[in-house]
Amino acid sequence: MDQSIKFDLDLIHRYDKAGPRYTSYPTALELHDGFGDKEYKEHIDKSNAAGGPLSLYFHIPFCDTVCFYCACNKIITNNRKHAEPYLANLFKEIAMQGSLFDKTRVVNQLHWGGGTPTFLSFQQMKALMDTTRQYFNLRDDDSGEYSIEIDPRETNDQTIAQLRQLGFNRISLGLQDFNPAVQKAVNRIQTEEQTFAVLEAARKHGFRSTNIDLIYGLPLQTVASFAETLNQVLAVSPDRFSIFNYAHMPTRFKTQRQINDADMPSPEVKLEILQMMGNKLIEAGYVYIGMDHFAKPDDELAIAQREGHLHRNFQGYSTHSDCDLVGMGITSIGRVGDAYIQNVKTLDEYDALIKKNKLPVFKGVDLNADDKLRRAVITQLICHFELNFESIEKQFNINFAEYFSTELNKLKPMQNDGLLTLTKKGIQVKTAGRLLIRNICMIFDIYLAKKQQQFSKVI
Repeated sequence: MDQSIKFDLDLIHRYDKAGPRYTSYPTALELHDGFGDKEYKEHIDKSNAAGGPLSLYFHIPFCDTVCFYCACNKIITNNRKHAEPYLANLFKEIAMQGSLFDKTRVVNQLHWGGGTPTFLSFQQMKALMDTTRQYFNLRDDDSGEYSIEIDPRETNDQTIAQLRQLGFNRISLGLQDFNPAVQKAVNRIQTEEQTFAVLEAARKHGFRSTNIDLIYGLPLQTVASFAETLNQVLAVSPDRFSIFNYAHMPTRFKTQRQINDADMPSPEVKLEILQMMGNKLIEAGYVYIGMDHFAKPDDELAIAQREGHLHRNFQGYSTHSDCDLVGMGITSIGRVGDAYIQNVKTLDEYDALIKKNKLPVFKGVDLNADDKLRRAVITQLICHFELNFESIEKQFNINFAEYFSTELNKLKPMQNDGLLTLTKKGIQVKTAGRLLIRNICMIFDIYLAKKQQQFSKVI
């Protein structure tokens, strides 16, 4: 499989509009409060009947400093004791959720996100993992994908050794940018020495995959300054890169109002940064997975994409399409059976429901037949840049050309523009269309028209 990309700035300019990132379809905007713990339990029963492995996500919301660009659900505090009541409630939720799932179902994936998971002490992290192991069937042979998001400013060699001891074998390091002026503008001061010491510690202690998170489009960034950051990181050769487009939405995210609008790079500069970044990574031997993700050719994600079993879920790209995802902690989102489920968003709501021994479900959505069909189409396109009509027809017992006649007509201008090749057998996304894969997927999104203003731009 060709895993390269082509930069066509004219196409990017013309197609750069708002759209979802498709970590799910339907997107999280379709979750509603008519779906509660009763409906969730019904889907768990169906999931247990179907069987199969599980994926677990834990949201640790605490950070001791605020990064102005951040749009995550987080709680800023220097007081580490604030985590204690939250963990006590999280342990109770783990017990409640664990009692509902068949204990024979092995956990192939586990992920701690946030916030800053290493805000917790080692004792707290150990207690969290021990409680998880008590109620879920975690692997003991290090064959699962057990990952954690790391802030290098909160981590040292001892912490990394402890995380490996707890069973983590994949690590993602938040960086964003090394430039001092950019760091000051977004309130995230982080040195090269801090960051790379943690990366080397992860390798020393046997972590099997290392990822670096960067963001382009931050205040005061230039093509030259971001190229320097990229060169510094390429020199240490992480297995993966996640390089996100910063979406500046100060009306939606309060912390972003502390960024000076006058410092924001122009759309033209952002595109130049994107082009420079893609060229550098491809020249350095990385392949384009999609949606801001690059990996070495021998990385599990790159292999899964070539072999046709890459998947996408609420944490991004994944090699496990067969796992139901159980989200725990405030604001976490899961996918169980044919439903998406989100927990309540505040500590007070979470505490009140847990004290009543109720699952902290805030809202959810039960997928209908059309949702599942369109999800399969979008997943194939966004993960593999191609779609075979016959496979969809067999899976869903439809005639693709008839069912999607409107969508296929809407794809014809994209074919004329060189984004894709459309035949009677399927869709093949060209190298110039891969950066615009969200636009192609949006054609199949039946909910999009009324929700488009709520998404960031695709580039």
